[in-house]
Amino acid sequence: MSFSEFHGNEHTVMRLREMLIRDRFPHAVILAGPEGAGKYTLALMLARTMNCLEPKVVDGLPDYCGHCSNCARIAEAGDLDARFAEAVEAREGLKETDKKETRILIQTHPEVMVVPPDPPQMLIKIGQVRRVIETVYYKPADARRRVYIFTAAKFMKEAANALLKVLEEPPDFATLILLAENPGELLATIRSRCVTFTLGALPLEEIERDLAGQRKEWGVKQRQLVARLSGGAVGKARGFDLDAYSAARKDALTLLNSAVETADHGELFRMTETYRGGEGKDKTGSLLRAAYSLLEDLLFLRSNTPELVRNTDIAAELSRLADTVDFEWITRAAAGLGKVESGMRRNLLRNVSLDAMVATLER
Repeated sequence: MSFSEFHGNEHTVMRLREMLIRDRFPHAVILAGPEGAGKYTLALMLARTMNCLEPKVVDGLPDYCGHCSNCARIAEAGDLDARFAEAVEAREGLKETDKKETRILIQTHPEVMVVPPDPPQMLIKIGQVRRVIETVYYKPADARRRVYIFTAAKFMKEAANALLKVLEEPPDFATLILLAENPGELLATIRSRCVTFTLGALPLEEIERDLAGQRKEWGVKQRQLVARLSGGAVGKARGFDLDAYSAARKDALTLLNSAVETADHGELFRMTETYRGGEGKDKTGSLLRAAYSLLEDLLFLRSNTPELVRNTDIAAELSRLADTVDFEWITRAAAGLGKVESGMRRNLLRNVSLDAMVATLER
């Protein structure tokens, strides 16, 4: 894969490559954009271009070869989920005393370190930033530049403050790349020391064309649906689990319809009963996300903006439901979903929380 295969945001990618070829790349950048916009993919591309042993120039812009030892080793970090799972598993195999002191880091190349949120809190922690500080001032031995990629913007306070020390006095041979869905989560002092580049959403038609080649098992209507649900993020669209979403959405519709049609709750109780047990937590999370999506579509329909509806394949059913509710009901429904989320954090029975939510929405 080369820059020519990166999908969308051509102008932003071109600006980054121009700075590379002019040797004017910032010591710290923020790549902002929604989930699946390609932030991590682009960060690894930049790391390979900085350290490629056989670099190329294509149309006056730098590119990496993709086959040298540096490119190959950096590319091994491309499957972030798999590398993260391996790192967590390796830590779980340590003694309890060592486990507490070990932070999650991904490093398939000695000069390129990926720093993901550390479980279970899923925050960038002080131990991870300390590891960055320990290594960042050593000149690279196997590449031209050290590259550090922080895959999320959620830092513990101590970790964010520690990172500031690196940003204030960065070495010439190191580059820090921070990935953020919402840059506002970062300290203002961190943002002021970085140059921010935003990856915007792609047009729906462009996502649909990409899916036609990437997900050939989907029909036209399925591609249209996923393009809307992905919010213009091509990576999110390519990896979208349509079967899982459809199952969660079916239950979400049962939930909302039961709150409007109060005659018989038998179907509701049978459905919510399946959310008990060990697997119910993740399942409930998927249900809530689908329900929020449906409520947003109901708002669009009530606001006479049907062109914004995302769940286009069930537009008729949503229109019937929208005719029976008002803005106040939709607001209460969203608040009810929030209470279910809060109850999950306090380990309340999920099926009871869902049943109670419906009861509060009945008219």
